[in-house]
Amino acid sequence: MQRPMRMLSILRGFLGLAAFLLLGDIVVRTFALPLSSGVAGMLLLTSWLLLCRRPGHGLTAASQPLIGMLALLIMPGVVGIFFQAGEFAGQWPTIFIALIAGTLLSSWTTLWLMRRLVPDTRDNAHE
Repeated sequence: MQRPMRMLSILRGFLGLAAFLLLGDIVVRTFALPLSSGVAGMLLLTSWLLLCRRPGHGLTAASQPLIGMLALLIMPGVVGIFFQAGEFAGQWPTIFIALIAGTLLSSWTTLWLMRRLVPDTRDNAHE
């Protein structure tokens, strides 16, 4: 009985993430913003989490596997730039610095939000 409830919770979390992605797409298209839908959706999700002060169980359950693959989720955008190499001649130092700084900043922000919003479930009895 426990497993179907967990799967339902994970499904709710993924639907919540998809809803914020869709909402980000709607906002970007409505206001013609120069952002990707994913970035807008994540900004909306971050705002929502800051307002609620705590993620729901479904969002937590759906996010845990994704956190383990965070580097894989960031890499397509970083790798994609190399297919446009001819268009960026002479701008590589700036692009390199922006990619490194953006990756470090997004990783730090994710860690900060995770520590702030996700409760610590480790057993502290052995300390």
